[in-house]
Amino acid sequence: MTDSEPVARPPGPRSPTARRGKRERLIGSATEIAHSHGVQGTTLALVAKAADVPIGNVYYYFKTRDDLLRAVVDEHARRVSDLLAALDRRSTPRARLQGLAHNWAEAADLVAARGCPIGGLSGDLGKLDGDLHDCASRLLRILIDWATRQLTELGVPDAPAEAVSLLARVQGAALFANAFDDPKLLTEEVARIERAIDDLADAAEAAR
Repeated sequence: MTDSEPVARPPGPRSPTARRGKRERLIGSATEIAHSHGVQGTTLALVAKAADVPIGNVYYYFKTRDDLLRAVVDEHARRVSDLLAALDRRSTPRARLQGLAHNWAEAADLVAARGCPIGGLSGDLGKLDGDLHDCASRLLRILIDWATRQLTELGVPDAPAEAVSLLARVQGAALFANAFDDPKLLTEEVARIERAIDDLADAAEAAR
């Protein structure tokens, strides 16, 4: 990373206490609570209290908890898209991919304490039935598709499989960092991932 590269922040939770509209506060609080308590612990009553919104008003915006959870997924998708748009301003696909990996290292303390917000939410949704289950892969798919485009631009063979491998390594390291409450398990793996990206890029360049 260089000083000239735009800095993209990790796509984690934002403070739900900012004075926004009621709907935005509810979504912000639900996003935070889903990260700290998991999807099963995200109740409308808890979200209403955190957002400082009367429980009766919640139903004006979200008829069911599932509706609110879908809004949480939408909010994460927006944040991930904003992050990737910032990374797209970097000059090379190598720098973009390494920037994405580095964002998890920047959030290592938070991930060690509470898990990856994207991985945790995706895992929780995957345990549910119905269309919420169908939302489980949405955020990871956005990241995989973006990484695939970068690897394809580099000329890496079998870019989709390599993209899945890179994201799986990050998520595995995030799980270990959280389980052992050790951010170094994530930062050290991210450093190895960044070197692996260098190796992939160098091999692709040599094959041209």
